[in-house]
Amino acid sequence: MNGKRAGKAPRRMLIVDGYNIINARRSGGDMDSYSLADARDRLLSDLMDYAGYSAQQIVLVFDAWMSDRARRTEERHGGVTVVYTQKGEIADRYIERLCDELAGDIELRRLEVRVASSDALEQTIILGRGATRMSARELMIEMEQLRATGIRQIIEKPVPRRNPIAERLPPEVRQRLEQMRKGSNSKG
Repeated sequence: MNGKRAGKAPRRMLIVDGYNIINARRSGGDMDSYSLADARDRLLSDLMDYAGYSAQQIVLVFDAWMSDRARRTEERHGGVTVVYTQKGEIADRYIERLCDELAGDIELRRLEVRVASSDALEQTIILGRGATRMSARELMIEMEQLRATGIRQIIEKPVPRRNPIAERLPPEVRQRLEQMRKGSNSKG
């Protein structure tokens, strides 16, 4: 066996450097009118949608190295885990440690980890830990494409014809009615 779980695709995880993505969105003209708190909320909301469409676990990391936050905190929002680092801890170091912790599963191909950050040094470091990288712009494009594709699939999905009354009948009664319907159609 080549290290993959028999017949199972590896789990997928995306680790996002939150402020890095927010800054990239702001430099692209998106979110200029948002406060930092609103920009965080909007990014979280977008990532929750993305987690639903992409079926992957997402870890969104915001650093608090200049704040007075005494401890690291984690919050769960749908398919997204939001991590606020503690005072003196930057998101990059947290992400590197997380990739270190996941390295065994990455190496055994039980887990695929991607890190979204446009920080060139961070990208190089996480590559050495077995994860793959994507820039903030690549993440934004992928999120938008997946959202558009997912919405299009929902809109274009054929709606099955339903007969709510027939669904409540016992199977033998439905079968008898179907035979009667076919019998009346063949006579006419």
